[in-house]
Amino acid sequence: MDAPDNASPFGKRRYNAYNDWITRTHGGRVQKISVSAGFTCPNRDGTVGTGGCTFCNNAGFTPGYLDARADIHAQIDTGIGFLSHRYPNTRRYLAYFQTYSNTYGELERLKACYEAALAHPAISGLAIGTRPDCLPDAVLDYLAELAGRTQIELEIGIESTCDAALTRVNRGHDFACSADAIQRAAARSLFITGHLILGLPGESRDEMLAGAARLSALPLHAIKFHQLQLVRGTALAREWQKTPAAVPLFGEDDYLQLLADFVERLAPRILIQRLGSEVPPRLKLAPHWNLRLSELAPRLEAELFKRNSFHGARYREM
Repeated sequence: MDAPDNASPFGKRRYNAYNDWITRTHGGRVQKISVSAGFTCPNRDGTVGTGGCTFCNNAGFTPGYLDARADIHAQIDTGIGFLSHRYPNTRRYLAYFQTYSNTYGELERLKACYEAALAHPAISGLAIGTRPDCLPDAVLDYLAELAGRTQIELEIGIESTCDAALTRVNRGHDFACSADAIQRAAARSLFITGHLILGLPGESRDEMLAGAARLSALPLHAIKFHQLQLVRGTALAREWQKTPAAVPLFGEDDYLQLLADFVERLAPRILIQRLGSEVPPRLKLAPHWNLRLSELAPRLEAELFKRNSFHGARYREM
């Protein structure tokens, strides 16, 4: 039986989409331009650990147009040249500090990098990706100051709410660290997006779904979902090659079912910024789906419609 159009509080859509919110609040498309400022990670330089997270090879998540050897302005110019053809209706651009931990460094260096990006005439704000253990109060205070004059989005790699899974992939922090960072950032009225990887080894399906309640209890504004992908050159990829059963992977249908179950349990106020991620074919070891990233949204919409359900439909039942 078809679900009625008014079954969802989000109109014809079945989830609270970040892009819809952006269009309403900013009058059109806002595009993020990835830039690299040469930061590293405390889980690589020995401060927290070495070797990094076992799933991480930043090359797998870096757009092809990004040349980290160029200065920030040149990187932005290149990004605009590429993205303006792909998204000609873009209204505004944000400089997206994406590679590694972009709040990990001396405060004066952070200020110099951020201010350099904001000085570009086409840039109207920043998106800053980082880890929860790289957000001291002094950095958050500065970001709050910036947010008073421009758009600032803070993207925090939570990755999982399950401590066993975080330990399993050598993350170097627990979920309590993520919760603390989110709460301190929210106390400064910063816009916060959390990143979550579904399918990490050491975390059952029930544990993943329990994460919806844990995240819903936090002052998150948005979430980015990622399906676990094995990237060449990572410790997790080598482990899978040696013992595939030790690193189970979702098929596309199982992932879509999990995603729908999770979204039903997620607080409807939390915007969904992305539903999955893509790794360049030359770097991706597994899984291989017959599904492009652009197909995830309509497939999720169809599944929720089939269920006569929507984002947050089961949230109040918990």
